[in-house]
Amino acid sequence: MGLNMNEEEMIQGCFSRGEGGGFQIPMKLVVVGYALTSKKTKSFLQPKLEGLARNKGILFVAIDQNRPLSEQGPFDIVLHKLTGKEWRQILELLALSSTMNHDPISEVEASRFQQERNFHLPWAIYLIYSEDYRQTHPEVTVLDPPDAIQHVHNRQSMLQDVADLNLSDSYGKVGVPKQLVVKRDASSIPDAVTKAGLTLPLVAKPLVADGSAKSHELSLAYDQYSLRKLEPPLVLQEFVNHGGVLFKVYIVGEAIKVVRRFSLPDVTKRELSKNAGVFRFPRVSCAAASADDADLDPCVGELPPRPLLERLARELRRRLGLRLFNLDIIREHGTRDRFYVIDINYFPGYGKMPEYEHIFTDFLLSLAESNYKRRSGSNS
Repeated sequence: MGLNMNEEEMIQGCFSRGEGGGFQIPMKLVVVGYALTSKKTKSFLQPKLEGLARNKGILFVAIDQNRPLSEQGPFDIVLHKLTGKEWRQILELLALSSTMNHDPISEVEASRFQQERNFHLPWAIYLIYSEDYRQTHPEVTVLDPPDAIQHVHNRQSMLQDVADLNLSDSYGKVGVPKQLVVKRDASSIPDAVTKAGLTLPLVAKPLVADGSAKSHELSLAYDQYSLRKLEPPLVLQEFVNHGGVLFKVYIVGEAIKVVRRFSLPDVTKRELSKNAGVFRFPRVSCAAASADDADLDPCVGELPPRPLLERLARELRRRLGLRLFNLDIIREHGTRDRFYVIDINYFPGYGKMPEYEHIFTDFLLSLAESNYKRRSGSNS
């Protein structure tokens, strides 16, 4: 069975807009199914969000991983984010489907495939990601498509769209640091760095960015010899001095919210000549490192121009095919308008974003209203 009787009674009706074009509480209940890790559920589904959502006619429903997806819902929107291990299993099952000319695989076939590889992925969770589910349930918006997420789970491809965009206008220029991908053989890194023309110090990041604690670990390598101590697969980025502050740009649909976070301090030429080795940092830009209330030099703390961020977000939404992500952006120290995107994260920690409850619920309502209008238009 799906929703309970009280919830079913609330699912009749349609959307309306209030005066001035703002969203009123919809007559139709918006049902949001979610498949999140326990950690993500705790950080995202905070009481204030759930309370505001209820007042706006939005119901969050946990997807039962042990029941068929067809017996749950009906959902208007599905939110999802899994652990790195579950995500890898999803990709292998999707790859199996692609070898069958994209014909949907059966639960029996998937079960046999998983047993061979010692997988333990619930069938209901796999279905969320399958092309077959999205085709047979066009009324459900899945946030976000798995192929788009995979693109930003790999730091080799993650920043390519930013580089290809080569955004430059009167408000500033946005690029990416020069980088090198090393998939194996740490002993070859010094020669590869020299050949690629990268300048020390270098930031080393795991190649896979799956949201795990390990994927957020950073290392700063000061000399050629210490590069051999790094552990591939990884991405090496030239370290750009940025005043020790980065800008987290949260994107929720068309909404943008920017916060300041403390980051790695600048490295002077003198420090570079005196220091050697690899310095490891478990996580740099966490919420505890907020710099919003700090007394910063305006040249360091001034937010990137809003029009520049809006154009960047609009282009990346289109190119990446994502609606829920954030950008880590730095300003090159000593400049006002030279910015670098150094990381992109899918479905980041929105619970750390100021006013996220209002921004996110408005986003869900706008999505549901768009879906309703689209279905109404196709049925007329």
